[in-house]
Amino acid sequence: MSTPPGALDTLLDYLDLLEKWNRAYNLTAIRERSDMLVRHLLDSLSVLPHLRGSRFLDIGTGAGLPGIPLSILEPQRQFVLLDSNGKKTRFLFQVRLALSLANVEIVDSRIENYRPAQPFDGVLSRAFASLPDMVTLCDHLMLDGAHLYAMRGAAGEDETHGLQQSGMPAHCEPLHVPGLDEPRSLVTIYPPGKRDAGRRGSDHMKTRG
Repeated sequence: MSTPPGALDTLLDYLDLLEKWNRAYNLTAIRERSDMLVRHLLDSLSVLPHLRGSRFLDIGTGAGLPGIPLSILEPQRQFVLLDSNGKKTRFLFQVRLALSLANVEIVDSRIENYRPAQPFDGVLSRAFASLPDMVTLCDHLMLDGAHLYAMRGAAGEDETHGLQQSGMPAHCEPLHVPGLDEPRSLVTIYPPGKRDAGRRGSDHMKTRG
């Protein structure tokens, strides 16, 4: 995967901002910089080879994860970061300004109240509690052929089986996070009527890795 010029420095600048703001606003329970590097930056970027499309929504983004790291590595794609926690969205506005992230939009809203001008090729989340709820709440936000991407831990296989049992097409695959000795998985969900893997308008996007 080719890295845009200056992207690695920008990722570290984001980490600097996260460390600084976290001391005052408790944005994340992870405090050590080395842990933030692995558990936030590298964990977020592990989903990158699996994305299809050009416009993504990161729901419950918190401190901007995975949306901010992905937007830095993929400046040609658009990322909307949604959260209803005001202190976290204020941090994200500062991040977007400080890092000049023209491909990032910040939205302070609950997902059920959010009505975007354009639907999305994919919806991402690292922290959504219920995958069936994710499917229900995100349906109005997605193009035909869109994917839901749920980043999970060891429970990914069980959750995928539950979705399949209920008739929802879904697939689980492991994610590799360098330096992390814990299971990570990605559950990709294809809501009914949106199963063709984001081919419309995104055939030019190829697997990266």
